[in-house]
Amino acid sequence: MDISYPPHTETFRAEVRAFLGETLPPDWKGIGALDEEEAWDFARDWRRRLVERGYLSLTWPVQYGGGGLSKLHQVVLMEELALAGVPFGLPQDTFGVKMLANTLLRWGTEEQKSRFLPRILSGEDTWCQGYSEPDAGSDLASLKTRAVLDGDEWVLDGQKVWTSGAHHSDWIFVLARTNPGASKHRGISFLLVPLDQPGVEVRPFRMMSGQLHFNEVFFDGARTRADLVVGGVDNGWAVAQSLLGVERGEEAATNPILFRAEVERLVELARLHGKDQDPVIRQRIAWCWSKVEIMRCLGYRILTGWLKGAEPGPESSIAKLYWSEYHTEVTDLAMDIMGLHGQVPVGRPPLRTYRTDDPGAANTSGSWTTTYLIARSGTIYAGTSQVQRDILAEKVLGLPREPRLTSR
Repeated sequence: MDISYPPHTETFRAEVRAFLGETLPPDWKGIGALDEEEAWDFARDWRRRLVERGYLSLTWPVQYGGGGLSKLHQVVLMEELALAGVPFGLPQDTFGVKMLANTLLRWGTEEQKSRFLPRILSGEDTWCQGYSEPDAGSDLASLKTRAVLDGDEWVLDGQKVWTSGAHHSDWIFVLARTNPGASKHRGISFLLVPLDQPGVEVRPFRMMSGQLHFNEVFFDGARTRADLVVGGVDNGWAVAQSLLGVERGEEAATNPILFRAEVERLVELARLHGKDQDPVIRQRIAWCWSKVEIMRCLGYRILTGWLKGAEPGPESSIAKLYWSEYHTEVTDLAMDIMGLHGQVPVGRPPLRTYRTDDPGAANTSGSWTTTYLIARSGTIYAGTSQVQRDILAEKVLGLPREPRLTSR
């Protein structure tokens, strides 16, 4: 594990800090301190500033509108943005800028790159991810959505679920079975599909937090061009696996920052409710602080491997299991500190629909109670805790595979 930064990246860090100092208001506390409408207005304007500065496409090759810098520069940028309490673009940029753009840069044809990368960067096209299905979530290779080639178009039939932001998106990248006779992990293709067309129905559903974020997406004869398959026909599993590793380094660097800020806010919450001298509460807060420090060290370990180009391994399962299970504990503590106040949410809910509230958020019951509800989903999305434990048991501890149920 190497936790040092070379001089050239520290020079870049100083540049980013200077940009933040010049651009943000003097009394800036973080986007979480704004009300909902102000926060969205800020986020849209902030995205424009990041594009103009070249930060949204920092590591893309220059010929595609990028800065041509290294992964470590990207990590430094994400660290400084997290510390300043500002977002990296808008929510759907997670799928367009972070996931799809990097996947196209590795697997896409020149025509695909030239067509889609500029529109992703400008925000003209917004994207969502079509992976999970009702019977193929953590066991993604069991997907049943099918695509059949009809002349110069693919025809799609099937259903995706838990599709974040589909109701705000123009396009979806879809894993579909294109060779039903092949084995489970083969015969899957990675397709780019427009959502605004006959044969596509997007149905949002409300989470228990009251927010609309996830969707069901139904394909009934939906079509996309034959050349909009990424990485080659029947090679979608390899493409999908590389996409899942895209965020690994950035999250390893920024998760500890966000969770540390949350613990600091938790300490203030205890003071506000007169619980800061309660020995049990103090002990539980200290436990949370120690867990975030361990998360930071784990992040450095993951980051070191990611910067060396290592493929995602068991450490990704360790990190996912660690932060998601931890977050249920820290939000439980927040609810215990608030007591009955937590049963009557007051103040705006988090803008984020995953992990912590935004930096600078007020210590209101509306913030903490909704984050508490969101924390439960963290143990499910991106691979359930049970699946992560199975991976670690088999790949790290060398235990035998869990028996698979077979239908009679």
